[in-house]
Amino acid sequence: MNNNKKVLALKYRPSRLEDLIGQSVITETISNQIKSNRIPNAYLFTGIRGVGKTSIARIVARSLNCSNGFENLCKEKMCEHCEAIINSNHIDVLEMNGADKTSVDDVRDLIEFSRYGPTSAKYKIYIVDEIHQISKSAFNALLKVLEEPPDYLRFLFATTEVKKVPVTVISRCQRFDLSRVKSNELLEFIKKVSEKENGKVTDDALKLLIKLSEGSVRDALSLLDRALVSLEKGEELDLAQAQKIFGSFDKSNLIELFKYIFLGEEKKVIDIYRSIYNQGVEPKVFLNDFLELLYYLKNISYLKIDGTNFNLNDTEFNTIKELASSISNETLLLFWQFTIKTLEEIEVVSNQHIAMEMFLIRLMHLKEISNFKLAELNNKKSSEDNIDKVLENRTIDNKKTDDDLFDIKNKTIGQIKNIVQEKKQTEKSILKSSNQTKLLIKTFEDLINLCYSKKDIKLKHELETNVNLVSFENKRIEISFNERLDKEFIKNLSSKLYEWTNDRWIISLSKENGEPSKKEKEIILKKELLDKAKKSEVYKKVLEAFPDAELIDIEKNIEKNND
Repeated sequence: MNNNKKVLALKYRPSRLEDLIGQSVITETISNQIKSNRIPNAYLFTGIRGVGKTSIARIVARSLNCSNGFENLCKEKMCEHCEAIINSNHIDVLEMNGADKTSVDDVRDLIEFSRYGPTSAKYKIYIVDEIHQISKSAFNALLKVLEEPPDYLRFLFATTEVKKVPVTVISRCQRFDLSRVKSNELLEFIKKVSEKENGKVTDDALKLLIKLSEGSVRDALSLLDRALVSLEKGEELDLAQAQKIFGSFDKSNLIELFKYIFLGEEKKVIDIYRSIYNQGVEPKVFLNDFLELLYYLKNISYLKIDGTNFNLNDTEFNTIKELASSISNETLLLFWQFTIKTLEEIEVVSNQHIAMEMFLIRLMHLKEISNFKLAELNNKKSSEDNIDKVLENRTIDNKKTDDDLFDIKNKTIGQIKNIVQEKKQTEKSILKSSNQTKLLIKTFEDLINLCYSKKDIKLKHELETNVNLVSFENKRIEISFNERLDKEFIKNLSSKLYEWTNDRWIISLSKENGEPSKKEKEIILKKELLDKAKKSEVYKKVLEAFPDAELIDIEKNIEKNND
């Protein structure tokens, strides 16, 4: 088949480990395993669709069987083994889909066939895609051969739903979780592919493509393929055209719609939504973008325009900033919950378009509820009286039925009760914090000392032993990934810091190595002191007097000499 006629997802499929995008840690680990000949019995690759699970399985199969060896793995001119594996017709590399081979009989045939050594290659390899789809009895049949396979046999499993794979199988494999590809890495890759294909696509259009792909390389390539095919020769694809092709819409319309919700202009809200709907935008897509806008409104102060995945220009970014300053967090959180509920509701209604219009109208009423002053909520009875008056007026204006009024009243009072409860809890926390001295944590050592003073020995141990600090700034802690670290460490530390300081701390993991832990520093220091002591004249004289003596420990004297 002519490579030029292939779809982009196949044409630009990685052929070597270094070609994989966004999986540098995994590729480095596997490379070291193959180089050192410490290859596990079975690999299990997990992750969302299109991040390279099947591709990496084929690359590992080639790396183990290539005639030129792993160091000189074929890239352009393929050896007979590499070519056969790529074309899925190698006699010693069996590739199958878990959806097709689900029964225990299929697995028994596989096990029976595995008893015979490879015909021409070094290893006999089984690549099983979507392994989670095979039956429970089939999994059980695999267990023994997975644990103790012959030296020539290796298994390579791939799945998008690792939770459906039995723990007994996972424990017999080396598991690698392939992450979603970061937007900047994926954008750089897609831009290069677009240039190679002589396609003219603007950066804004590519950013939209990256957003829609959701971190999947295959999806991004498929969308780019679709975009390039739609272009006339010499034509450039801009954001407006891309939105039409992919069923997206201009985010400035959504921001404008959001403004009119708070102005209470129902007609303009509905008109804007109908114009978006007429562009072919599905209600589910609209709601997901609406959720995204709510997220940016809530967290805009922590974000930069190039750090968003929302295709915002400077004007739109600044508009969101202005909106965020005038909207309370309580309102945004209420909108978020209501939008999530609507996402569930549209799956069961026959006319989603009408449901969406009602969703927007209901949002305007929720906005009014959330704007009640807290002073009016101190007394539950007065709050309900106020609501009665509001509802009474609405009934006169809108000529609602008694049943509708009763339903709205109950829902509204329920929301007020929730707000009252939240207010009481907030007042308690404020009172509690006001009675406490504000704790200041300026350094990592201060944090360790605080854990000691609070008698949280477990946290103190983790901080001293298993934490490799990358950076420590104002209410932000960045640490390197450490497999020894307790799984609940970040959650526990964040909770304790909020309890102790009454401030929210951001704790994140980094791929950077970070500095040695406190315990590691102590070990390094002690070694340096030992080495220094062994080179001293005093130690040499001790050895002359006691030849069998050995210096095994040393302590630094921190007491000041008054002489």
